[in-house]
Amino acid sequence: MGKKNDYEDEEMTVELELDDGSIVNCAVITILTVSSRDYIVLLPLNEAGENEDGEVWFYRYSENPDDPNEEPELDYIDDDEEYENVAEAFDEYLDDCEFDELTQE
Repeated sequence: MGKKNDYEDEEMTVELELDDGSIVNCAVITILTVSSRDYIVLLPLNEAGENEDGEVWFYRYSENPDDPNEEPELDYIDDDEEYENVAEAFDEYLDDCEFDELTQE
């Protein structure tokens, strides 16, 4: 009864090109909307597909509404206050997830 569908366990990943040209594979944790902007939360993975330090990355996230097949755009958050707001929203998201897990058991 409590088994999840297999497709839910499959992580969505994105490849992110860093400033130095290296490519990092990241698991998509969630997309958050903060002050009517979308942000994506990424978990960087090493070659083995694991996250070593528990660090997550936040980026602005935008899709082209006219072309759903176009790659979404990720942008750096260069504003400290904006970054703090996203980090706070992510903390709330984590709290909600833990709460959901507690109520499902």
